[in-house]
Amino acid sequence: MLRAKLHRLTVTQADLNYIGSITLDSDLMDAAGLFDGEKVQIVNVNNGERLETYVITGERGSGQVCLNGPAARRVQEGDLIIVIAYAQMTPEEAKVHQPILVFPDTATNRLKG
Repeated sequence: MLRAKLHRLTVTQADLNYIGSITLDSDLMDAAGLFDGEKVQIVNVNNGERLETYVITGERGSGQVCLNGPAARRVQEGDLIIVIAYAQMTPEEAKVHQPILVFPDTATNRLKG
């Protein structure tokens, strides 16, 4: 089941020479309830690429969205992406589950309001 989604973030950096993962502003992580090291799916709105990686905590308030390592080959700075986290649950849990949906400002990757 969909657990959390950060919808339409702008990639601020792609660092091929890093071990791997996606580095996210910790404000974004907190808003979506994402954990450091959590597996996520990345969907690139610009080119349709989909990939899986894990989250690394970035600087709070920075608006940082950086794809690292091999994932850096699947995006370009300025691309729009969606970050999705899933959870396994029983049918009973799924019936009452409400995912966390976060729609940050696309220009700054910061929370609105």
